[in-house]
Amino acid sequence: MTTSQDNHLTRVAAPEGVAPGTGYNHVVWGTGRFVAVSGQCAFDEKGELVGEGDAAAQARQVFENLRRCLAAAGATFEDVVKLTYFVTDVAHLPAVREARDEVIAPDRLPASSAVQVAALFRPGLLLEIEAFAVVQERTGTGPGVEAESESGFRTGSRAGFGTGFKTGFAG
Repeated sequence: MTTSQDNHLTRVAAPEGVAPGTGYNHVVWGTGRFVAVSGQCAFDEKGELVGEGDAAAQARQVFENLRRCLAAAGATFEDVVKLTYFVTDVAHLPAVREARDEVIAPDRLPASSAVQVAALFRPGLLLEIEAFAVVQERTGTGPGVEAESESGFRTGSRAGFGTGFKTGFAG
Protein backbone atom coordinates (compact mmCIF):
# COMPACT_ATOMS: atom_id res chain seq x y z
CA MET A 1 0.00 0.00 0.00
CA THR A 2 1.35 3.42 -0.99
CA THR A 3 0.45 6.14 1.54
CA SER A 4 1.48 9.79 1.65
CA GLN A 5 0.64 12.50 4.14
CA ASP A 6 0.61 16.24 3.46
CA ASN A 7 -0.40 18.47 6.40
CA HIS A 8 -3.86 17.27 7.37
CA LEU A 9 -4.54 15.01 4.38
CA THR A 10 -3.54 11.40 3.88
CA ARG A 11 -3.64 9.88 0.41
CA VAL A 12 -3.61 6.19 -0.51
CA ALA A 13 -2.61 5.73 -4.14
CA ALA A 14 -3.13 1.96 -4.25
CA PRO A 15 -4.77 0.09 -1.36
CA GLU A 16 -3.83 -3.57 -1.07
CA GLY A 17 -5.60 -5.59 -3.74
CA VAL A 18 -6.49 -2.59 -5.96
CA ALA A 19 -4.54 -1.69 -9.10
CA PRO A 20 -2.89 1.75 -8.98
CA GLY A 21 -4.66 4.52 -10.83
CA THR A 22 -3.13 7.08 -13.14
CA GLY A 23 -3.36 10.75 -12.10
CA TYR A 24 -5.38 10.26 -8.90
CA ASN A 25 -5.41 8.61 -5.49
CA HIS A 26 -7.96 5.93 -4.74
CA VAL A 27 -8.57 7.20 -1.19
CA VAL A 28 -8.15 10.60 0.48
CA TRP A 29 -9.04 11.50 4.05
CA GLY A 30 -8.41 14.42 6.36
CA THR A 31 -8.95 15.69 9.86
CA GLY A 32 -12.49 14.86 10.93
CA ARG A 33 -12.39 11.50 9.18
CA PHE A 34 -14.21 12.42 5.98
CA VAL A 35 -13.27 9.78 3.41
CA ALA A 36 -13.54 10.25 -0.38
CA VAL A 37 -13.07 7.21 -2.59
CA SER A 38 -12.34 7.84 -6.29
CA GLY A 39 -14.62 6.20 -8.81
CA GLN A 40 -13.92 2.48 -8.92
CA CYS A 41 -14.24 0.31 -12.01
CA ALA A 42 -14.26 -3.46 -12.44
CA PHE A 43 -10.50 -4.03 -12.33
CA ASP A 44 -8.88 -6.78 -10.31
CA GLU A 45 -5.66 -6.26 -8.34
CA LYS A 46 -3.62 -6.74 -11.52
CA GLY A 47 -5.57 -4.03 -13.37
CA GLU A 48 -7.43 -6.55 -15.55
CA LEU A 49 -11.09 -5.96 -16.42
CA VAL A 50 -13.48 -8.33 -14.63
CA GLY A 51 -16.80 -9.20 -16.30
CA GLU A 52 -16.43 -8.03 -19.90
CA GLY A 53 -20.00 -7.25 -21.06
CA ASP A 54 -21.52 -8.40 -17.71
CA ALA A 55 -22.92 -5.55 -15.59
CA ALA A 56 -23.57 -7.83 -12.57
CA ALA A 57 -19.98 -9.17 -12.50
CA GLN A 58 -18.58 -5.68 -12.94
CA ALA A 59 -20.79 -4.32 -10.14
CA ARG A 60 -19.62 -7.04 -7.73
CA GLN A 61 -15.96 -6.26 -8.52
CA VAL A 62 -16.56 -2.52 -8.13
CA PHE A 63 -18.10 -3.01 -4.68
CA GLU A 64 -15.18 -5.25 -3.69
CA ASN A 65 -12.76 -2.51 -4.76
CA LEU A 66 -14.82 0.06 -2.82
CA ARG A 67 -14.67 -2.22 0.25
CA ARG A 68 -10.88 -2.44 -0.01
CA CYS A 69 -10.52 1.31 -0.46
CA LEU A 70 -12.79 2.06 2.50
CA ALA A 71 -10.84 -0.45 4.63
CA ALA A 72 -7.59 1.36 3.75
CA ALA A 73 -9.09 4.39 5.57
CA GLY A 74 -10.48 2.40 8.49
CA ALA A 75 -14.02 2.67 7.10
CA THR A 76 -16.69 0.18 6.08
CA PHE A 77 -19.86 0.36 4.03
CA GLU A 78 -21.57 1.28 7.31
CA ASP A 79 -19.73 4.61 7.13
CA VAL A 80 -20.72 5.45 3.53
CA VAL A 81 -22.93 8.52 3.28
CA LYS A 82 -22.96 8.98 -0.52
CA LEU A 83 -22.53 6.80 -3.61
CA THR A 84 -22.43 8.14 -7.15
CA TYR A 85 -23.07 5.70 -9.99
CA PHE A 86 -21.87 6.36 -13.54
CA VAL A 87 -23.32 3.82 -15.98
CA THR A 88 -23.13 3.54 -19.75
CA ASP A 89 -26.76 2.37 -19.78
CA VAL A 90 -29.38 2.86 -17.05
CA ALA A 91 -30.44 -0.73 -17.76
CA HIS A 92 -27.36 -1.71 -15.67
CA LEU A 93 -28.79 -0.12 -12.50
CA PRO A 94 -30.68 -3.22 -11.29
CA ALA A 95 -27.40 -5.20 -11.33
CA VAL A 96 -25.66 -2.35 -9.50
CA ARG A 97 -28.40 -2.20 -6.85
CA GLU A 98 -28.27 -5.98 -6.38
CA ALA A 99 -24.51 -5.85 -5.76
CA ARG A 100 -24.97 -2.85 -3.42
CA ASP A 101 -27.64 -4.71 -1.44
CA GLU A 102 -25.17 -7.56 -0.84
CA VAL A 103 -22.87 -5.19 1.10
CA ILE A 104 -25.15 -2.46 2.50
CA ALA A 105 -28.14 -3.25 4.71
CA PRO A 106 -31.44 -1.81 3.45
CA ASP A 107 -31.77 0.29 6.61
CA ARG A 108 -28.28 1.78 6.08
CA LEU A 109 -28.59 2.95 2.47
CA PRO A 110 -26.61 6.10 1.71
CA ALA A 111 -27.63 9.06 -0.41
CA SER A 112 -26.94 8.36 -4.07
CA SER A 113 -26.89 9.73 -7.59
CA ALA A 114 -26.96 7.84 -10.87
CA VAL A 115 -25.72 9.30 -14.13
CA GLN A 116 -25.83 7.72 -17.58
CA VAL A 117 -22.67 8.56 -19.52
CA ALA A 118 -21.81 8.06 -23.20
CA ALA A 119 -18.67 6.12 -22.28
CA LEU A 120 -16.15 5.56 -19.53
CA PHE A 121 -12.39 5.99 -19.90
CA ARG A 122 -11.72 2.46 -21.22
CA PRO A 123 -13.72 0.31 -23.66
CA GLY A 124 -15.57 -2.55 -21.97
CA LEU A 125 -16.33 -0.65 -18.77
CA LEU A 126 -20.06 -0.52 -18.04
CA LEU A 127 -20.02 1.33 -14.72
CA GLU A 128 -18.00 3.33 -12.22
CA ILE A 129 -18.92 4.13 -8.61
CA GLU A 130 -17.46 6.69 -6.20
CA ALA A 131 -18.09 6.85 -2.45
CA PHE A 132 -17.96 9.37 0.39
CA ALA A 133 -17.83 8.20 3.99
CA VAL A 134 -17.67 9.76 7.44
CA VAL A 135 -15.82 7.71 10.01
CA GLN A 136 -16.79 8.23 13.62
CA GLU A 137 -13.84 8.90 15.92
CA ARG A 138 -14.27 6.91 19.09
CA THR A 139 -12.92 8.07 22.43
CA GLY A 140 -13.89 6.44 25.69
CA THR A 141 -16.43 3.65 25.74
CA GLY A 142 -20.15 3.14 25.74
CA PRO A 143 -23.06 4.60 23.80
CA GLY A 144 -23.36 8.34 23.55
CA VAL A 145 -19.67 8.99 24.19
CA GLU A 146 -18.69 12.43 22.94
CA ALA A 147 -15.33 14.12 22.84
CA GLU A 148 -13.91 17.30 21.41
CA SER A 149 -11.20 16.83 18.83
CA GLU A 150 -8.11 18.99 18.49
CA SER A 151 -9.87 20.89 15.70
CA GLY A 152 -12.68 21.85 18.07
CA PHE A 153 -15.30 19.58 16.53
CA ARG A 154 -17.38 17.37 18.76
CA THR A 155 -17.35 13.75 17.73
CA GLY A 156 -18.78 10.58 19.15
CA SER A 157 -21.23 7.78 18.64
CA ARG A 158 -24.15 10.20 18.57
CA ALA A 159 -22.54 12.48 16.00
CA GLY A 160 -23.15 11.50 12.40
CA PHE A 161 -25.40 11.76 9.42
CA GLY A 162 -28.94 10.56 9.94
CA THR A 163 -28.74 10.91 13.71
CA GLY A 164 -28.74 14.68 14.14
CA PHE A 165 -25.19 15.55 13.06
CA LYS A 166 -23.53 17.37 15.97
CA THR A 167 -20.60 19.56 15.19
CA GLY A 168 -19.40 22.93 16.30
CA PHE A 169 -16.37 25.02 17.08
CA ALA A 170 -15.03 25.22 20.59
CA GLY A 171 -15.09 28.70 21.83
